[in-house]
Amino acid sequence: MTLHLHPNEFAQRRAKLMQTIGKGNIGIIAAAPEYLRNGDTHYPYRQDSNFYYLTGFPEPEAMAVFAPGRPEGEYILFCRAKDPVKEIWDGPRVGPEKARVEYGAQQVFPIQEFETRKAELIANRNVVDLKPHVAEMRLHKSDGEIRLMRKAAEVSMQGHTRAMQCCRPGLTEAYLEAELLHEFTQHGCRAVAYPSIVAGGINSCTLHYTDNNAELRKGDLVLIDAGCEYQYYASDITRTFPINGKFSTAQREIYEIVLAAQLAAIEQIRPGLPFSETQQTVVKILTQGLTDLDILKNNVDLKNFYMHGAGHWLGMDVHDAGAYKINDVWRPLEPGMVITVEPGIYIAPNSKDVDPKWWGIGIRIEDDVLVTANGHEVLTAALPKTVSDIEALMAK
Repeated sequence: MTLHLHPNEFAQRRAKLMQTIGKGNIGIIAAAPEYLRNGDTHYPYRQDSNFYYLTGFPEPEAMAVFAPGRPEGEYILFCRAKDPVKEIWDGPRVGPEKARVEYGAQQVFPIQEFETRKAELIANRNVVDLKPHVAEMRLHKSDGEIRLMRKAAEVSMQGHTRAMQCCRPGLTEAYLEAELLHEFTQHGCRAVAYPSIVAGGINSCTLHYTDNNAELRKGDLVLIDAGCEYQYYASDITRTFPINGKFSTAQREIYEIVLAAQLAAIEQIRPGLPFSETQQTVVKILTQGLTDLDILKNNVDLKNFYMHGAGHWLGMDVHDAGAYKINDVWRPLEPGMVITVEPGIYIAPNSKDVDPKWWGIGIRIEDDVLVTANGHEVLTAALPKTVSDIEALMAK
């Protein structure tokens, strides 16, 4: 069964936005344009996140106007008119009449009329940038949004499980990517939340590696950072595992450090915790672990092996909207926020003053975490990540 947000949720968002920007002001937001891939072929269309968040409207060539207190209608939508000829080729259009009935706009006009009506709409009103207001709203997920994110997490976990079970030396990174996409698609997720990273061997030391075309070799690790998008909501999961199903001693030692850092950071997540605290926890544990292995020495900077933050907001975008700081102070976590926790260690080949046995080991572990009233919930907890659980799954 496909899950959807109730139309009332979009209406409540619009009402909150109107109250926030106030009478005498007006906000205008555009739908995402279509983009040519090549020739006359377009990329698959995906609506702008902010536009969809407020309207639920899925088509291009649309404008939404929010004018609190306007007697003729506070929410005005401009969209494509019906066109029987074009609809033969590209499928049905919503059209102005259906948009008014099904998408809650008080007034709907053809998109061609936007420029001529704009002057009238903004007369005697201040035009407000809606992005910061919508970003603040998107930080806190409703029960309906959380249901969609649970589904995205569930499908993504199935994809990662399938990839682990299919993995063996001699396959290519692309083969595992295909297994991920197969699982995502058959469960109703035709879009990925971001380009999938399937990085075997030394490729795992490139943070945003997406070539996904190398052979998977016995004795190497493969890092998969991939998540599907379900009904406009993202999942973001990373797992790193041995291609032949068994961690080597060196791989296990680095892996256990990353896992310890991730578990400790997740454990502390609760309302009131400053967002930056997870990073501080991760840095402390990674530093101690690499020092114990004699990898960090002679004033070598941890940033040589760990170059990114411990996590980010997650929602309609994989790096979701919302400020991390308020007046230069790290924002405290609040119920309804969803964050990722993703420490990593990346030891590039030929790393100076590092024993070659560690070279080419790149490990990241990432989960999606909902902040709850009393603490947290790991939405992706069911996906194995301990050494023993991964090895047991791959042995099946």
